[in-house]
Amino acid sequence: MSATKPTIPGTTVFDDVMARKGYALNKMCYSFNDKANRDAFLADAESYMRRYALTDEQMAAVRSGQVLQMLAAGGNAYYLAKLAGIYGLDMQDIGAQQTGVTKDEFKAKLVAANEQ
Repeated sequence: MSATKPTIPGTTVFDDVMARKGYALNKMCYSFNDKANRDAFLADAESYMRRYALTDEQMAAVRSGQVLQMLAAGGNAYYLAKLAGIYGLDMQDIGAQQTGVTKDEFKAKLVAANEQ
């Protein structure tokens, strides 16, 4: 019997395959727990990404600053939050990216949902 992979429309499911695919990216993001590593990344992101042996897809995703591309490259949301913080993104920015609206539109959706 073959297992069916779960799907959630518009979502990249983080499973064992994605965990293996994103290992280097997530390991790099975990390194950002240390301020010296965040500073090193900001000083020379290209060298820092090569240090962790990111794939071309992962490097392009990191350069883009787009969380959805990073998720598709195997990134785990919990680790990517550390990288998003370096880019000055907060959870509302990420939510806006994920839903394809502006940050202000996303905030308005949150307020409207809270008023129901």
